[in-house]
Amino acid sequence: MKPPPRLLIVDDEEGIRISLRGILEDEGYQVFDAESAEVGLAFLETDSVDLLFLDIWLPEMDGLSMLEKVRSLYPSLPVLMISGHGTIETAVNAIKKGAHDFIEKPLSLEKVIIAVERALEFQALKRENTGLREQLEERDAVGPMGTSTLMLTLREQINRVAPLDTWVLITGENGTGKELVARAVHNASRRSGKPLVALNCAAIPKN
Repeated sequence: MKPPPRLLIVDDEEGIRISLRGILEDEGYQVFDAESAEVGLAFLETDSVDLLFLDIWLPEMDGLSMLEKVRSLYPSLPVLMISGHGTIETAVNAIKKGAHDFIEKPLSLEKVIIAVERALEFQALKRENTGLREQLEERDAVGPMGTSTLMLTLREQINRVAPLDTWVLITGENGTGKELVARAVHNASRRSGKPLVALNCAAIPKN
């Protein structure tokens, strides 16, 4: 069974921390809290969380300063800023510094739950997108997969022709991996740092 998402609340008002913790724990989240930016950063050094609630107005180090440190140290951690003295300028500044969203006090139960769900969903999509991109890059770098004699021969041909400054024609039936071979040739060539444009000529009208 997958463990519940871990959330950290950083707010100097004990009442807000208790209230927010109650809301989130009722929704099944595992919740931790800290009364200052310094305590919050110390917690993040030893424990990982999936989302951070961060008050803007904090003693000593304020929330925006902590946000900058979090973005630098934990760039993938989504941050929801909260404030009882919020202005449009403050909200825009927080978003520009990397906050995922901005919630005004008094905290609305519905807004808090929706904001958390959206932030976690967005983060999950980012992780999935990154994983797929890494798989594609790995696939493109390796080229056609397989250990059969035919595939080994194909890899040898790719490695032989890729360094050359010459035209290459790749033929084959639909779905046999022509573009995959083309990308493998490109990645092994001296032009690998330049873009490779895939063009579906069959989709271009004759006129």
